[in-house]
Amino acid sequence: MNLPEPSAGASAFPKFLDAFFAWYYQTFPVNATFIGVHDYDDRLPDYSERGIGAALAAIDTLLARVRVFRHTTLPERQELDRRLVEGFLEIQRWEFRSAHFHAGNPCVYTGEASFGVLALFLRPFAPLSQRVASAVARMLAIPALLQQGRENVRRAHPAWIARARRECAGALAFFERGVPDLVRVEAIQHPRFLHAADAAADAFRAFAQHLETALPHSPPGACACGPEALDLLLREGHFLRTTAGEIEALAEDRIAAARASLETHARALGAGSWREALSRLADRRPPTQGDQARYAQVWQQAREAADAHGLVTWVTDPISFVPQPVWAREAAPSLYFLFYRAPAAFDRLPVVDYFVTPGAHESAIKLTHVIHHAGLGHHLQNWYAYHRAASRVGQVAAIDCASRIAMFCGGTMAEGWACYATDVMEEIGFLDAFDQLALAHTRLRIAARAAVDVRLHTGRWTLEQAEACYRDDVGMSAEAARTEAVKNSMFPATALMYLVGTTLIHTLRRDLAGTLGFELRSFHDRLLSYGSVPVALASEAMTGAAPRW
Repeated sequence: MNLPEPSAGASAFPKFLDAFFAWYYQTFPVNATFIGVHDYDDRLPDYSERGIGAALAAIDTLLARVRVFRHTTLPERQELDRRLVEGFLEIQRWEFRSAHFHAGNPCVYTGEASFGVLALFLRPFAPLSQRVASAVARMLAIPALLQQGRENVRRAHPAWIARARRECAGALAFFERGVPDLVRVEAIQHPRFLHAADAAADAFRAFAQHLETALPHSPPGACACGPEALDLLLREGHFLRTTAGEIEALAEDRIAAARASLETHARALGAGSWREALSRLADRRPPTQGDQARYAQVWQQAREAADAHGLVTWVTDPISFVPQPVWAREAAPSLYFLFYRAPAAFDRLPVVDYFVTPGAHESAIKLTHVIHHAGLGHHLQNWYAYHRAASRVGQVAAIDCASRIAMFCGGTMAEGWACYATDVMEEIGFLDAFDQLALAHTRLRIAARAAVDVRLHTGRWTLEQAEACYRDDVGMSAEAARTEAVKNSMFPATALMYLVGTTLIHTLRRDLAGTLGFELRSFHDRLLSYGSVPVALASEAMTGAAPRW
């Protein structure tokens, strides 16, 4: 790596960042594809003993170099990047040394292998021939990656094994039956494309057999990262001075408030309980043939309402509501196949596709799909990150990748802002009574996520207790409760970022609202201009003080 000398001053920091990102893209090539950096589109991650050793050595070197800049006066946005890079590297050092990711979770391998190929066809960022050639190279590399998974993961939590087996099934659906559809739809003529897909399918079939018959189970409590790791993630990822216990206490308060709100909304709708009221949401559906038109109609209404109330300076990439690609439909339910993925930061396309969910009810269309994802929430926040953020980390941190966002530090802003967006739209009267009921239920789920996150990863709750909480206390279906609990177990300190991010934004707004000249549009514009960085650091920059609840 071409790094500045330890004695370098502020002028060397941009060169250091260049070196850091060069290492990042090379080490995480599938992430690079999603971000819009295509130098490594033909590669998959290297989790061999040599690859892990090289990654850890590079992390140590990069940490030593970035720490030199602690004693250098940097411009505000460079100082922000310095802190974010140092925190990211600290977390990566833990991840590479822990048993929680490549050394203990087979889903790391199934996710990267599947989306290494899918990422090349979800967006037409380059000529088809170029993307097909990269896909062939990645498909031919899948057997080696899955073999690394067999060698590295000596035992795994049974829930993670079950999820990995499901992802294998999704991958087989794509490589065996989706690829022929892809060949037909895209008119692919590469002579080795189908052969490479067969090789990938064979590798996934063998890996699924290994997961089912040969991989030992780890103890039930092995899905907890532990209090020390949780504290590391809160401190170096979310940049919180708040403890896990304080987050849990906040979650308990919000759970109680959400339940009370649900009961109030249920009574207003004439229902005997909030569960009964929620069951009525499913009856409010647009005609199936009108799904795409309804999404676009609600999007336009939400945009006009936000403009009329001066919520934000809205400049965004055009978004198109389209059906899920036919070649992905069988595989998608078993994979991390999102209806909305953050657009790539560096290979801008004229229109972003949003995959419509057939049969979604009216409140889900309005709250989840339009406000939270396609409009004021994620999509607008992503535009600001790409076009207004001076922070280079803030440009890319929240981009969706194979199984999670590109950098952990982007979570509280990305999810905090998207949840806050629904709150603001409620404030201006955009939600009807059923929408308000659905939003109250979302708030219950978000608060429960934070409580589960802390209790699970401090080892006080089992996965089964987390699942029971979602099923019995939040009212989720048994399947959804299980899926949520397993996801929480795989990615510590991630489920809590929704509640933490939203709370910090509301607190920041409340603190600044009393200052001379406060104006909501300007506040929102300034907050979003930091990009996908921890809300705690944006708050600190905007107020000059560490944030509080």
